[in-house]
Parts: sequence; C-alpha cells; structure tokens
Amino acid sequence: MKIYIVEDDPLISFTIETALKKHGYGICGTADNFEEAFSEINQKNPDLVLVDIQLDGKKDGVHLAEKLDSLEIPYLYLTSQTDPHTIKRVKETRPLGYIVKPFTENGLRSNIEIAWNNYKNDEEYLSFSANSELYKIRQSQILYLKAFDNYCYVITSEREYLVPKTLKFLASQLNSEKFTKTHRSYFVNLLKIESLKTDSLLINNVEIPVSNSKKNQLRQLLQQS
Repeated sequence: MKIYIVEDDPLISFTIETALKKHGYGICGTADNFEEAFSEINQKNPDLVLVDIQLDGKKDGVHLAEKLDSLEIPYLYLTSQTDPHTIKRVKETRPLGYIVKPFTENGLRSNIEIAWNNYKNDEEYLSFSANSELYKIRQSQILYLKAFDNYCYVITSEREYLVPKTLKFLASQLNSEKFTKTHRSYFVNLLKIESLKTDSLLINNVEIPVSNSKKNQLRQLLQQS
C-alpha cells in the first residue's frame, strides 16, 4: 500500500513515516500544506492519505479532504482537534476514520489496517484483458467508457485501455448507481462529471456527447449524486 502523509509538524511526520515503513507500508510522499499535498497526490496517486487538519497556509486538512472526496481517494484524519466546529466540518466529508493525537505506533497501525480492510471490502472493481494482459482496476478510477466498433476504451485519468469487449458487455459490470449511459457510444462515471452543457458534458476536460433522450434523466441523476 502506498501512503501519503499530510502533517504540519515535521517531527510527527517523520515519526509516522518511520513507524509505517517498519510495518511494511510504502510512503510515496509528505507535505505540510494544502497546495503541495494536492499537487503531489494528483501526480503520485496514493492508495491512502493521512490528513492532519491543522496545516500551514490558509487551507486546512478539511479543505484537502473535500478534494480527496471528489477524486475518490481514501483518507484518514490524523489530528488533535476535536472541537464541535471541526467535528461538524469533518462530518460533511467522507473519511475512512479519525485518529486522535497523541497516538501509539500500534494504535496507528491498527486503525490503518481496519480502515483499509473495510474500504477494500466495500470497493468495486472492473476486470478485463487488454494487450494480452489481465487488469483489475477500481471502478472509482474510471472516468468513462467509449465504444469503438466491437471494442471499448476504458478511460481513467492515468491511461486508456482498449478492451476487446463491447461497451454493453463492460457497462453491465459497472455499478448502475454510479455510471450511466449518455450516448450510444458512452458510459460515464457520474461522480467525475465537471459540467453539463446543452448537448454534452465535460469530464477531465474532454467533451462527451449527450443524447436528447438522456438529458432529463442525466440531470436528475446528477442532482441525486
């Protein structure tokens, strides 16, 4: 598992990194502020992020958590702040857990293992073969599917896979509450839609057509998601 640590105290950050490495976890980066953390997390795509609420700069860990929610990157809060206002803000985000400082090494490891195990059991995957290799990717990573004759492109923010299966076949394996057909050639992840226009929508700066028959349904789904 690749873990990214967001912590404004360098000593605590070093202690966490040392403890986790001792237990076999990989640390793919650390940061003490929102801007650096968000930029590196986008580049390094960690499996899990540990987020301190108090950070250097104007934006704190809850602001970062909101961004992680939109990217569907799992995270745990790691903080000493337990006041009602902070808890109220935290409740509006979707963390895997909330580890209160001070913590022990065993407590940190146990919280991470339990949260990660629960997350993995809840996560949904899409399995397919492409270029003679077998892939299993999280459905939350998928931006959209695009038909190409009897093949189908599976598009994520990191890469494209050309799969020798039809759009209909692959789409049938997706969570129907999170994905919908917008056009005869496209299935999209509702949580990845950036904007909806008259005849199209935008995902990751790519314009995707929306059929007339799908417009009203899509607007209703977006309001619910």
